[in-house]
Formats: sequence, C-alpha cells, structure tokens
Amino acid sequence: MNWESFYHMQQKLDAHIIHTHDLQEMNVVDNKILALLVEIGELANETRCFKFWSKKPASPKEVVLEEYVDGLHFILSLGLDLGFRYQTSALNEKMNQTEAFLAIFTAIESFKREKNETSYFELFAAFLSLGKTLGFQAGELQKAYIQKNEVNFERQDQGY
Repeated sequence: MNWESFYHMQQKLDAHIIHTHDLQEMNVVDNKILALLVEIGELANETRCFKFWSKKPASPKEVVLEEYVDGLHFILSLGLDLGFRYQTSALNEKMNQTEAFLAIFTAIESFKREKNETSYFELFAAFLSLGKTLGFQAGELQKAYIQKNEVNFERQDQGY
C-alpha cells in the first residue's frame, strides 16, 4: 500500500489542529503516544478477543475498523512529528488477536523509549499485523481512514 497519501491527509489534519489549538510551540509526541495506547485499548475492548470470561460477541466490524483507524491517525501523526515515513515490510501473520494486541503494546513502549526510525517501522508493522488479524483489507482501511479524517476535521471545526 502507498502510505504517502495517508501521510498527506494526516499532515493537513495535524496542521489544522495545531492552528486551531495554538500548539505551534508545544511538543505533543508523548501526548500522542498516550493517545495511541488509549486507542489500542479501546480497539481491544471492541474486539473482546481477550475476554475469555464473556460470551458477548465482538462489536460489528465497522465499529472495530473505526477504532483501528483512530490508532492509524496517531501512528501517522507521530511519523510526521519525528520525520519518519513507513516503508512496507513483512508482517507477522501467525499471531492470534491477543498476541497481536500484546505485540502492538510492546512496540509502542519500545517506540516511546527509542523514538527512532527502526522502532517506528516496528510499531507500524505491528499495527498492520494487528489489522491483518482483524481481517481488514487495504481498500476498506483506506476508505475508513478517509471517512474518519473528514469526521476529525468536522469535530475540530465544531470545537471538539
């Protein structure tokens, strides 16, 4: 997948947020890392993959996809902040959902400590591997990202 169009859309949204909230002098990288952790937790909650004690099914796929795309927004934004652009790499497709969630949390923690290109690529790859375990295809990911990006612009304009 060509990620450049995603970075371009994210860059426009980030610029809008920076301007709207007067954040030109503020470093928000750690805030975005925390936000990413929260979004991944919300995503896990919607999949319910770890809730062995419950018979309630996962949320509908479109709800899970929207939560997943929320995480993608923060990953792209972190790459923009630090000057990294993901290049496609091999994904680990032999994990179940719980393992994939644990792997992404580990990758976020590693990125928080190192904040270098290697840890960013590993974070992005872990995120995409998680998406594979959730059954997302490139086309639906792109469509969902564009839709959520528009919603995020609208929210900013409405004082979110």
